[in-house]
Amino acid sequence: MSSLPPDQELSWAKPLSIDLLLKVLNVTFLHPFVAWMIPLCMRAQAMRWNNPYIQAAIGYASFLTFLFFANILNKQIAYSKPRKVKHSDEVIVITGGASGLGLLIAEVYGMRGASVAVLDIKGLDSGEARGVSVYQCDVGDKEQVAKAALEIERDLGAPTVLINNAAIVNGKPLLELSAEEIDQNFRVNLLSHFYTIKRFLPNMIAGNGTIVTISSVLGQLGAAQLSDYAASKAAITAMHKSLEQELNSTPNVKTVLVTPGQLTTPLFHGVKTPSSFFAPELEPVEVAKEVIAAIDAGSSMELSMPLYARWVGWMNVMPVGVQTILRKFSGVDTGMKSFIGRKGNKESLI
Repeated sequence: MSSLPPDQELSWAKPLSIDLLLKVLNVTFLHPFVAWMIPLCMRAQAMRWNNPYIQAAIGYASFLTFLFFANILNKQIAYSKPRKVKHSDEVIVITGGASGLGLLIAEVYGMRGASVAVLDIKGLDSGEARGVSVYQCDVGDKEQVAKAALEIERDLGAPTVLINNAAIVNGKPLLELSAEEIDQNFRVNLLSHFYTIKRFLPNMIAGNGTIVTISSVLGQLGAAQLSDYAASKAAITAMHKSLEQELNSTPNVKTVLVTPGQLTTPLFHGVKTPSSFFAPELEPVEVAKEVIAAIDAGSSMELSMPLYARWVGWMNVMPVGVQTILRKFSGVDTGMKSFIGRKGNKESLI
């Protein structure tokens, strides 16, 4: 019998997940270039072109190539021409950027030469960061947001990138939530998006810019003890999609919607994923890399991670009995029983 604590057992296997396997497949057997190497190698072995095996290999490589170009065409149809991103000209506003995911993004852009403004109720966890200015502000208070916006425009210039990342979690059953906690949840998690977008979007329309909405897979699933949080995330997902359509005639403004699964941040401290293989916890750096790549690409897009987050929408069209079984199997409604969170510090993380 192992003498190691449960959270240390098989630590070597923790990185192993279905997402890791998919990443390996995407650069090997599912990559068109690799697939075309197979029939070429067969031909190098003097195999005839009419051989069933080489024909099957050619058919497989052709299918992957078709999917590759179809994906490019799909993005071209869905999103207009990318905007040019030059870090030295970018003014990036990040709500809830004092720690966690927001801080990682702020530090990267600060080091790359962009001007970064963090809106948070407290100072940076790292003390200070190159190129990052902190404007202490409750993003759920529209007057404080308006005041901070004026200071940012005065100090740094008109923002070109807005990353709405701020969020809080109460982690209580609905009947245990106070009216004040419910109000605060929706002010920070939802209304802050309206306040910041209404303040910064006009200048982006006049020039160019990118709006990033950090939502959550829980906006589609819901979960016990997260009624207020899930409702706010569902609302900002719907708000983002509506805004995206309103901006169809404004190709110089891009929108990026991020719907991740559980992150290993203090916001959900204590919550354990039921399956680290099928539903692995995300490190903030993984999500930060994807968000930064999306902004730098200058295009609109939707980012869902890990793998199950991309397909979770299908769960809502399944028979209710199947949904019940899947919810019980996944443990989505029991995960919050071990919730600790950032006690006494209603923090701004995803």
